[in-house]
Amino acid sequence: MRVLTVVGARPQFIKAAPVSRALRRLGEEILVHTGQHYDESMSDVFFRDLRIPPPDVHLGVGAGSVTADPGPRLAAMTRGIAAAIAARKPTCVMVYGDTDSTLAGALAAHEAGLPLAHVEAGLRSHNLKMPEEINRIAADHISDLLLPPTPSAAATLRAERVRGQVVVVGDVMLDACLSVAEAAKALGVPAKLGLTPRGYYAATLHRAENTDDPVRLAAIVGALDSLDLPVVLPCHPRTRGALGRAGLLDGLTGLRLIDPIPYPEMMGLLAESRGLLTDSGGLQKEAYFVAVPCVTLRDETEWVETVHSGWNRLAGADAARIRAAVAELKAPGESPDLAFYGGGHAAETVADCVARLCGTDA
Repeated sequence: MRVLTVVGARPQFIKAAPVSRALRRLGEEILVHTGQHYDESMSDVFFRDLRIPPPDVHLGVGAGSVTADPGPRLAAMTRGIAAAIAARKPTCVMVYGDTDSTLAGALAAHEAGLPLAHVEAGLRSHNLKMPEEINRIAADHISDLLLPPTPSAAATLRAERVRGQVVVVGDVMLDACLSVAEAAKALGVPAKLGLTPRGYYAATLHRAENTDDPVRLAAIVGALDSLDLPVVLPCHPRTRGALGRAGLLDGLTGLRLIDPIPYPEMMGLLAESRGLLTDSGGLQKEAYFVAVPCVTLRDETEWVETVHSGWNRLAGADAARIRAAVAELKAPGESPDLAFYGGGHAAETVADCVARLCGTDA
């Protein structure tokens, strides 16, 4: 088999790391990087630290500006992936998650008449204002093989009557998380930042619904800056720009902005924190995997299981709700159920399923 894998953003690099190793034990992989995350701190460092093979094709789309118009960017990605398909002649295409790179890869595969596999299929926020929701729905409905991480995601796909085959594989993010757990703890990230374990909160903030709305952004920053412990926020370049435009970079006392950090360091920062505050989808799960309670800075989540289990609370962008959620933040009595998410073997299951899609015995 010859699988053309499309990645472009930080969460996809992390998910691709264990899957790429599993795929290459069974056949050939052609790795296409769209360039959606293009600077060293958000892209190259992940390939190095996660031992992902260098991309076979780097499209460089988006290298001009993080605020580039999404329409032309999507079109350029789709054209670039289509050209890679024509040149490399894969037997199938695989995409991850819900970014513009996901949709571009799905569209290019569909136009080329190639089988398409979607890792992390079936997740829904039920908020059609989110670009990610549109991307994941569109990719799911043109995929031939849908690989949801949980039974509830699979149930969503069946309720939507998708045409492709649905196979629950577990969460490849857990595989990645477990692969760096020991190294992450040994890095001593809190000490390097002058912090003590459990003496701070970790945070991330990057979704457009928060960063592009000055009112929501000011409310979130105000809440984070007023908590009982320091809040450490590795700051996405796009977020830093939004904070600057809103005049929110000056006068911070409790909120500490640092540059983006490699995945193992982020896991080290997260694992030793008192709790996580985030609008990220992936980090909600990663907090669950390392038994750190989470407050989600959104009004909905795709990872409903983390809320139902008591490890995650939704607070939106309301400062009072955020502070109240943090005040009540504690680990529930029941430990995280890692077996529910594949127990660290999801990547192998994904590779086996993709091999069968390509007509190869796993």
